[in-house]
Amino acid sequence: MIPTRRTIIIAGLLMVAASANTLAQTAQSSVRGSIISLDGAMLTVATREGPTEKVVLPDGFKPGALKRMAMSDIKADTFVATVATPQPDGTLVASYLQILPDSLRGTAQGHYDWDLAPGSTMTNAIVSSMVSANSGEKLTMAYKGTPIDIVVPVGVPIIMGIPAEMSDLKPGAKVFARGVRNADGTFTVQRVTVSKDGIDPPQ
Repeated sequence: MIPTRRTIIIAGLLMVAASANTLAQTAQSSVRGSIISLDGAMLTVATREGPTEKVVLPDGFKPGALKRMAMSDIKADTFVATVATPQPDGTLVASYLQILPDSLRGTAQGHYDWDLAPGSTMTNAIVSSMVSANSGEKLTMAYKGTPIDIVVPVGVPIIMGIPAEMSDLKPGAKVFARGVRNADGTFTVQRVTVSKDGIDPPQ
């Protein structure tokens, strides 16, 4: 079944939450790096780890990009995704926070390991309260009824997904892709987020 344009755009908007609930987290992996070339449906990426990846784009695929937001855009009941690193005292400190659209509210709620950096975690949850401090904000969020606190330091990127075009997939652009590894070693994506207007996806 060929995905509709609406389905593909929504998938491209998300870096974290658009994964289908029916897929196990272990079935998915990430590609981060810089685009070398786009040849038809094959995107070649120089990964941050060094090796080159061949990324297969589905028919009708549309990438996503990011735009900057502010902490003032986050209110109680906002659905967000955040990557954080646990501290020795157990505190979770965010490295970036993404506001997710209402159309995907509740998608893939949870708290799990993430591969942005060693020890990093991903939390998709609904904000229940915010407490301001000189060093930043403390968000209390909840996923499936489970509360979790995350500290968001001053200066941490606040972002939101926007649609991008295939023309944005150009050599040198930073890219984040999430999908499934194929038996032949290629990588079929569910979404791709690409640099646009000076904003890179987290690497």
